[in-house]
Amino acid sequence: MLEIRGICKSFGGVRASRDVTLTVPEGHITSLIGPNGSGKTTLFAQITGFLKPDAGSVHFLGEDITGMAPEAIARRGMVRTFQIVQPFTGQTVRENIAVGAHLHRASRADALARAEEVAHRVGLGDRLDLDAASLTVAGRKRLEVARALATDPKLILFDEVLAGLNPSEIRDVIPVIRDIRQSGITIFMIEHVMQAVMSLSEYSWVLNQGEVIAEGTPAEIVTDEKVIEAYLGKGMAKRIAERQGIHA
Repeated sequence: MLEIRGICKSFGGVRASRDVTLTVPEGHITSLIGPNGSGKTTLFAQITGFLKPDAGSVHFLGEDITGMAPEAIARRGMVRTFQIVQPFTGQTVRENIAVGAHLHRASRADALARAEEVAHRVGLGDRLDLDAASLTVAGRKRLEVARALATDPKLILFDEVLAGLNPSEIRDVIPVIRDIRQSGITIFMIEHVMQAVMSLSEYSWVLNQGEVIAEGTPAEIVTDEKVIEAYLGKGMAKRIAERQGIHA
């Protein structure tokens, strides 16, 4: 579905992406993990048109979309969420979600109807008429998911959609993400919450200093020495392995 070939990006003397190549298969949940500052969000920005790669290409559904504008990419069916959720202030939850729905719906009534449908799907059905700015962190995260979902995507890139949530909130959102995939939408996620990676992701790539240092199933990467050294640390890797019944 999504093919990234040899993506490179530098900012001054800092190489944020170093010949990144990976393929996201249709119908799955895959993940991109790695330490802070490793280039994960920069890669998402290049995939979705917010940044142009210095070299390499991005293909979506067989089409070269490298350097296309974000709205053009969104119309083709690929959207992303953002780490910092910024609702449109002075608008209700319903109206915020409808912004995404307008991508394919010119009619305000149709967009608002789609917004209501999506809100119920992500657990915001009882907050449709609240000012979006009044939502908790967990509510804003759900709103970000809803705005992306309202665009009728084929592929969603989730950028730390679980960041800032407590364990109970994470457990509540995981089934929402799983339901999105089961509806036929492919998911590619950046995530630091390893509980979610282990529970949701079928395949992962590990980024460090802009380059892929490992890939495989979550069970494989948590026992990879390069991943343990660069990202997880021996203590966390051991705890994850023990919880999952993985033998190093």
